[in-house]
Amino acid sequence: MTDFKRILVTAALPYANGPIHIGHLAGCYIPADIYARYQRAQKRDIKLIGGSDEHGVPIQIRAMKEGITPQQVVDKYHAMIKDSLEQMGISFDIYSRTSNKVHHETASAFFTTLYNKGLFEEKETEQFYDEKAKVFLADRYITGTCPVCGNPNAFGDQCERCGSSLSPEQLINPRSTLSDAVPVKRKTKHWYFPLQNYEPWLKEWVLEEHKDWKNNVYGQCKSWLDNGLQPRAMTRDSNWGIKVPLPDAEGKVLYVWFDAPIGYISATKELTNDWADYWCKEDTRLVHFIGKDNIVFHCIIFPAMLKAHGNFVLPDNVPANEFLNIEGDKVSTSRNWAVWVHEYLKDFPGQQDVLRYVLCANAPETKDNDFTWKDFQERNNSELVAIFGNFINRAMVLMHKLTKGKVPPLHTELLDDHDNALIKDIAAAKTNIENLLENFRFRDALFEVIDLSRKGNKYMQDKQPWIVARELEQDPGKQKLIDNCLHLCLQLSANLAIFINPFLPGTAKKIQHMLKVVDKILDWENGGKLKLLSVGYSLRPPELLFRKIEDDEIQRQVDKLRSGGNMPEKKEEEVKSEDVKSENYAPVKPEITYDDFAKLDLRTGVIVSAEKVEKADKLLKLEIDLGFEKRTVVSGIALHYTPEQIVGKQVVVVVNLAPRKMKGITSNGMILMADSGGRLIFVNSEEDIPGGAGVA
Repeated sequence: MTDFKRILVTAALPYANGPIHIGHLAGCYIPADIYARYQRAQKRDIKLIGGSDEHGVPIQIRAMKEGITPQQVVDKYHAMIKDSLEQMGISFDIYSRTSNKVHHETASAFFTTLYNKGLFEEKETEQFYDEKAKVFLADRYITGTCPVCGNPNAFGDQCERCGSSLSPEQLINPRSTLSDAVPVKRKTKHWYFPLQNYEPWLKEWVLEEHKDWKNNVYGQCKSWLDNGLQPRAMTRDSNWGIKVPLPDAEGKVLYVWFDAPIGYISATKELTNDWADYWCKEDTRLVHFIGKDNIVFHCIIFPAMLKAHGNFVLPDNVPANEFLNIEGDKVSTSRNWAVWVHEYLKDFPGQQDVLRYVLCANAPETKDNDFTWKDFQERNNSELVAIFGNFINRAMVLMHKLTKGKVPPLHTELLDDHDNALIKDIAAAKTNIENLLENFRFRDALFEVIDLSRKGNKYMQDKQPWIVARELEQDPGKQKLIDNCLHLCLQLSANLAIFINPFLPGTAKKIQHMLKVVDKILDWENGGKLKLLSVGYSLRPPELLFRKIEDDEIQRQVDKLRSGGNMPEKKEEEVKSEDVKSENYAPVKPEITYDDFAKLDLRTGVIVSAEKVEKADKLLKLEIDLGFEKRTVVSGIALHYTPEQIVGKQVVVVVNLAPRKMKGITSNGMILMADSGGRLIFVNSEEDIPGGAGVA
């Protein structure tokens, strides 16, 4: 970061033709916000730019469906999108719109510069025309069957099912969306950007200079470049959009993917008179946050436009995410198979950080991931409530109970191995989180924060200040041991506020309020320090950071999703597994005696590490802390849980099971799991039980 004086971050402009769903948040808005909040905490010159894309065919299609004008469409949905993003804490420095005058002027000037340089190729070509509606059809006005995946509702520019970029000529049985007529070809004139002329430069710039880009981004760019680039029309026949600034261009507008990325520039102009510093000075780092469907536009077409224009910086990184599916099925706005952000905000008031957490912890950073309401509930209850929130609450409650509501002193002469280990963990966490955030690995960075709170819980459990307090009458000197424990727990709480702030800003504010500290404490330079809270300082009473989410709340969301969306038909075997009740239960095993049961030695433990077993899809190798020793257990749960999901989980272990070798690994025990309709669930308690406790 030392090479850059300022950072300009953009997040993809959503089409203002409908509300946004959680796939939009997971794809680019939450990652962009995490990165921007972290850079602000580093006191760097950072601007986060966003806005609504208000031109293009999707707007016109929505206007036709709703029987209103395109302007009414964009006014309605721009306001809705802007409000949803604000409520979700996406901290744009500006959220603009491409219908603004400054954008029309900026995009027109950009086009004129390229035109005056003689860079466009003017071509008369045959375009699809709707003889019933008497208009030329933009690609999105044409639908048909995708030649790649067979989707019968693919658009003329892209199939939303498989993500393939298409042209109308490739569609099977094309139809006009305006009249359902079969489109015909007619001659029309347009201005083409000669993308092929920039192919040698793009190969050098992308494939040689940016090998550090994410694999999905680099791979898609390489595929496009390997296949060869072609001229691309930068104008369209339409009456909605930015008019082509040429005298012989009646009825022509700028192609939406020409004008939309220029919206980043025009929004920066709106934000500050110093906009050119962010766009034209080489010591600016430009970072685009997008979804994978926008990679070619941000990594090939827009950079080539900037290069052709001259005077602009080029993107330093484009950390695009993959897609987020919903309950095992791809998001489909036409089937209403989506979780809409504005509806979530109504259904879960005050729970913005929970959604931010789940979407980051399950982010599709390297592959398509799946959002399920059950996982949403489990992550909230098992991670936010039981680990992170539990630690902060216990520290605050015990401080009020055992040190009179004040930050106790630290008696350095009495620090033991547990204390020193926690101190090292706090310092190491800052370094780890920082490195991960700088490299756009937000999911791993969030795990480090939660893992630090998990270590705080274990430290508190090891020290047990509530037990030590019972011995104070006989030995008042043990108050110093209580002081040390709670002093470090409170300092850790302050550090957790700093580390969680980029991810869950509302949660950081709540911790900050309880600790009675000013905003400055959230500066990144304070992370890892142990003198954030002054000794003797009175703190506020504890408040729960998160609440448990109940089964009925989740069932309502599942029912709402299934009733609102057109579900794919269930296969016969799926009907059997989901809908048949009593027939699905396994028969009761033969009766045993109490003596048989008494032979089992069941103990509680905590999973301290987990990893996949090579060449075994179903197996995870677990290291379990039983309190009195650590055991290696091989468990067949890899199809149900990833390793990072289960580290820190409390489990019940059969510890006197004869050792068994599996894939070359000796397994010394077995964890208890419940089988719920084919899904394995951990058998554990909501209470924090010491490792090694017997299960009766």
